[in-house]
Amino acid sequence: MQQAKKGDTVKIHYHGKLTDGTTFDSSKGREPLEFEIGSGMVIPGFDNGVMGMSVGEKKTINIPAVDAYGEKNPDMIMDFPKAQFPPDLIPEVGLQLTMSNNTGQQFPVTIVEVKEDSVTLDANHQLAGKELIFDLELVEIKPKSLIITE
Repeated sequence: MQQAKKGDTVKIHYHGKLTDGTTFDSSKGREPLEFEIGSGMVIPGFDNGVMGMSVGEKKTINIPAVDAYGEKNPDMIMDFPKAQFPPDLIPEVGLQLTMSNNTGQQFPVTIVEVKEDSVTLDANHQLAGKELIFDLELVEIKPKSLIITE
């Protein structure tokens, strides 16, 4: 039976949850996720978990933070003066915003604390520092095409 390997394009149904059982993403009701194993399209732990699976196989994998979105980086948590927020924006803990760096690149941030004159923003990925659990079902394997040159 064919097993998924690096370079194969696979289609997989998944259910992603945190260690407390909270679901953060799922392909339920959608098309399966399609990606090339080893191409960097998914987190490393997901890639590794799919390798060796056969079509129709189901399994559960645990991915430590280091193989998912990494540990939380304290340098990505910053205080931002309230005076620089638009006047109609009321900062609240949990509110997600989009900021731009000095080159114009946009990135998401989450308000984690509101102080008298400033707001603490966290630019880490929402799943940084968290162990992830995925229930997987491999639906299809498309082997990497061979390119024949003369």
